[in-house]
Amino acid sequence: MVNILDLSYEELEEFLVELGEKKFRTKQVWQWLWNKYVQSFDEMTNISKAVRARLHEEAYIRWPEVVTSQKSKDGTIKFLLKLHDDALVETVLIPGSKGRYSQCLSCQVGCAMACTFCSTGTMGFKRNMTQSEILGQVLVARHYLNDVAERPILRNIVFMGMGEPLLNLENLLKSLNTMHSTLGLAFSPRRVTVSTCGIQKGLYELGESGLAFLAVSLHAPNQDVRAKIMPKAARWKLDDFMTALKNYPLKTRERITYEYLLLGGVNDSVEDARELVKLISQTKSKLNLIVYNPSEGDPYKAPSEEAVLKFQKVLWDKGVTAIIRQSKGADIKAACGQLVADQSKNEAES
Repeated sequence: MVNILDLSYEELEEFLVELGEKKFRTKQVWQWLWNKYVQSFDEMTNISKAVRARLHEEAYIRWPEVVTSQKSKDGTIKFLLKLHDDALVETVLIPGSKGRYSQCLSCQVGCAMACTFCSTGTMGFKRNMTQSEILGQVLVARHYLNDVAERPILRNIVFMGMGEPLLNLENLLKSLNTMHSTLGLAFSPRRVTVSTCGIQKGLYELGESGLAFLAVSLHAPNQDVRAKIMPKAARWKLDDFMTALKNYPLKTRERITYEYLLLGGVNDSVEDARELVKLISQTKSKLNLIVYNPSEGDPYKAPSEEAVLKFQKVLWDKGVTAIIRQSKGADIKAACGQLVADQSKNEAES
């Protein structure tokens, strides 16, 4: 049997035809799954009981199970989710203006990149997530918010949760295509961002697809610092990475977003800022500065406010658009780099 949420529209059509159904059934079932968010075939009321019985025999609908949910004092909401094999992942709803939200999605159970400042890296890599598990996070969020695709509260998606998206490229691209379906979740590609720490395989394919904006987890102004804090990502030399980014396919008025995590005494000096200007000025870009949120036992400290402001001033003085991104959810370990799926920790923090 198959989790029907793992099928693309074309795969669903083929599946239904093999069951002896007409192709028009595909649109009906698809809308029930991705637009009306049903969790049982019995809820598909415009489909005959006989067809629903066949679907019960050959497929099932499984969402990730919500183990815990936590709400930060700033309104951020973090879900700990259990997958079909009891693997645990986290996803975060980030409040914005006018009652709207963005969602930070995970794409892997754990992460193989082991960046030294990221809690997820301490989990190691367990496995890739499927489409049903990636987009199941969106279904859980919309159900929680009592949201509808036609008038969405959940407006933006960022693949900045657990895992490296380009190391799960097949399921990422499949999920992005499903996410953009106007018959379903109906997210515009302009409201979806995929973040990578620098994976050569898949970067160009993502750009050619036009399915999402690109964000780059840079975090270092030169190869030496990058190798110390992101040793696995740094295997792709920074100069070569930047050359690839210069050739990355961009739409009109589109820019690459660089994410730069300021680590106290490591990459937050005025000289680091000057090096960073030279580096990212090679591409059409904007820069998000993120102030590090230390967790217990971390090897790094947060930068001083003075260092952050001096760093930003150097960038602005050189014409680089640099915004200090306000991290949210730090009190529930939901801020940048803090996701680590541990049920005992989540229960302790609740």
